[in-house]
Amino acid sequence: MYKTIESSGISKSFGPTKALDEISFSVNESEVFGFIGPDGAGKTTLFRIITTLLLPDKGEIKVLGLDCKADYKKLRKNIGYMPGRFSLYQDLTVEENLNFYATVFGTTIEENYDLISDIYSHIEPFKKRLAGKLSGGMKQKLALSCALIHKPELLVLDEPTTGVDAVSRSEFWDMLAKLRQHKITILVSTPYMDEAMRCDRVALIQGGKILAIDTPQKIREGFSKKLFSARASEKYKLIKALKQFHNTLTAYPFGDSVHVTFMNDTIDDSLYDHLKTSGINDAYITETEAGIEDRFLELMNKPE
Repeated sequence: MYKTIESSGISKSFGPTKALDEISFSVNESEVFGFIGPDGAGKTTLFRIITTLLLPDKGEIKVLGLDCKADYKKLRKNIGYMPGRFSLYQDLTVEENLNFYATVFGTTIEENYDLISDIYSHIEPFKKRLAGKLSGGMKQKLALSCALIHKPELLVLDEPTTGVDAVSRSEFWDMLAKLRQHKITILVSTPYMDEAMRCDRVALIQGGKILAIDTPQKIREGFSKKLFSARASEKYKLIKALKQFHNTLTAYPFGDSVHVTFMNDTIDDSLYDHLKTSGINDAYITETEAGIEDRFLELMNKPE
């Protein structure tokens, strides 16, 4: 199988801060590959190395079969990059931005319109509007159109839906799914776990290190304990009480509930007695399925 990206032992430091620590992974052709991790995990640094904007301190990385250092000019013609912050020209119109990016890459809107039509059609009625006057969702679609206008083989998206409403996020991912027919490999970082589930494979990254790489479902299945969901009217009082219980292993807030694990994987009457003693009389605890974030937290806290 052709590998769009092959990375081995990539490291990068900024002064005393180690942003990437021996990163090794590969991405298959036409795959949607996601990087999941908190701010400061190293995602943006890695993406900048992949897009030839930074050089690693050590390690080897090949993108589209080319060396990121020696062949950076060739690579830049075949990579579409959408950074985390909106970086288009806000004082140019929608149409002017798209024409500019097409010209930079030696193409035209007409030549590759079929590639962006599903995306651009949403904003084409506003093509004379200044980019700075667009809504978050429309800015997102314009940025994606500009990243695709030269028909790249690799599309790199750094948290592309942050700050965008839920409907626009869903639309955006529907658009990404349609790009498969053009054999474009997509590398994306996201803080949203529902988006992670739409990737073919994901890498969990923390502190510049990859904790796990697998399909989203297998990542979830890797959770090693039985997981329980606990609810009560006073959530933070519940978390405190659960953490004080002798048999509790972990207890984390999760939406309007608390995800908790126990040393013996069971709930016994002594837990409810403990909660009542702590002033919680309406606790409701059931077994639940682990999500990617549960597995992520488990791996983060795993002793080295």
